[in-house]
Amino acid sequence: MKLLKPSRWDFWTYVTIGIIIIFMVILVYPTFSLFVSAFKDPSRDLLSFSNFVKFFTKKYYYEGLIHSFLVGISVTILSVLIGAAIGYYMTIFRIKGKRYLDILIIISMFLPPFIGAYSWVLLLGRNGIITNFLRNTMNIEPPTIYGFAGMLIVFTLKLFPFIYLYVSGALKRIDVSLIEAAESLGSRALRIVFDIIMPLILPTILAGSLLVFMNSISDFGTPMLIGEGYRVMPVLIYSEFVGEVGGSANFAAAMALIMVLIVAILFVIQKYIANKKSYVTNSLHPIQPKPMRGIKSFIIHSFIYIVVAMSIIPQLTVIYTSFLNTKGQVFQRGFSLKSYITIFDKLGLVIKNTYTFGIIATGIIIILSMFIAYLSVRKRNILTGLVDTIAMFPYILPGSVLGIALLLAFNHEPLKLSGTGAIIIASLIIRRLPYTLRSSSAILYQINPNFEEASISLGYSQAKTFFKITAKLMLPGVISGAILSWITAITELSSSVILYTGYTETMSVAIYTEVIRASYGTAAALSTILTITIIISVLIFFKISGGKEINI
Repeated sequence: MKLLKPSRWDFWTYVTIGIIIIFMVILVYPTFSLFVSAFKDPSRDLLSFSNFVKFFTKKYYYEGLIHSFLVGISVTILSVLIGAAIGYYMTIFRIKGKRYLDILIIISMFLPPFIGAYSWVLLLGRNGIITNFLRNTMNIEPPTIYGFAGMLIVFTLKLFPFIYLYVSGALKRIDVSLIEAAESLGSRALRIVFDIIMPLILPTILAGSLLVFMNSISDFGTPMLIGEGYRVMPVLIYSEFVGEVGGSANFAAAMALIMVLIVAILFVIQKYIANKKSYVTNSLHPIQPKPMRGIKSFIIHSFIYIVVAMSIIPQLTVIYTSFLNTKGQVFQRGFSLKSYITIFDKLGLVIKNTYTFGIIATGIIIILSMFIAYLSVRKRNILTGLVDTIAMFPYILPGSVLGIALLLAFNHEPLKLSGTGAIIIASLIIRRLPYTLRSSSAILYQINPNFEEASISLGYSQAKTFFKITAKLMLPGVISGAILSWITAITELSSSVILYTGYTETMSVAIYTEVIRASYGTAAALSTILTITIIISVLIFFKISGGKEINI
């Protein structure tokens, strides 16, 4: 690849430079500010390693890192076991209601984990519905939903769909003739799974596992709601940063940098193993689901139905309780719309902010994604490769880390954005750009470049060719990815909880704060509005994409 020469500057050269400038401002500069702040000793205003020494010498802090790893590893193992099993069974066998199970799994995946945590508090909390029932009718004290075990349940039920989607997608690309050949040579089912299927889908499982691990160690809402004394890194970072006493902001930046380095190292390791262990298969004869009978069918169906039911129960609980007559954290008898009246009366701005910020961010994401995808696919050089790499970096950047980086960078002139909606929109763009970018690149590979060449040969400029022809052909794939960016943008909490003010609060932040205040009715009503928005968005995605699958 070569650098662009000034004599060859054209429309796409200016687009490349423009996007690089945008990324330098909203991503590279904040990340650099985080790096500098992490090495800054506020007492002497000098660069030093004192923040890192403090972290690794005080058990209170480094124990948070150990806890995060324990949660991440445990959730990843459980998610792989559950997600891979369901993906395998639903691909190999004919499962009744598979179409609806797919939809329910996908919906549960996109709903924010802190809503799941809040729902399980309603069910199994100290004053939960199930807790009170078992305690009052059967004199049984159920296990607590708080602490390590609670986080394990919430994260696993939220994140196993990632593994399910990755595994089921990989299995559909395996040629069934490989399995038939092994069977004809006398291999049993278990050996076929471990000797043939597992090596083929291992890179996919590793990719899904990394995604699960990153989500579980970077989530803020769940450990804040149900973690209690079980400290993890996102909570420590948030607590140190909002404290703003005696160098807390710099120490929080140091902890954030540690998280970034750890996730980046894991990302590189995953890429290395995946590239080394990857295999190419020709799926001319994809696996066809086989019927099941007897006890085997009953066990597999029961397992799938129970897991999917447990993953969707939190959402049903939230919707149900939003219509109950509520006073604080006590659900009284009878139904009422009081919670909805309250949120539209007092929290109308929160709802407006969520949709406004989400729409603006998604619109900008669509434009950036189309440009970056075109550059990375059609105009490959050093600069466009750099743009594509920078654009995918937020894929491994925890939300709380990004929030701190943006505040450190834009809390002073000449770009003082703290406290404005612009900084929240910037965080949403950075965090959610990869979803639309991936789908934009994928659709562009399917578009024949001859259309563009013919347009240019007829006298159209590069800009006009792109907007009149290429962009229109890309639109279906771009919109599909944009819907995923939209869904994850309106449910963003980790960065928004650090960046928001009273005028820029979003629904995710409001749900979190209402739960903290023990105002369960309004929290349930807001969660229901967010849930219905996500369901409608997923159905629109299916309609536009023409399928029932989501590729991550």
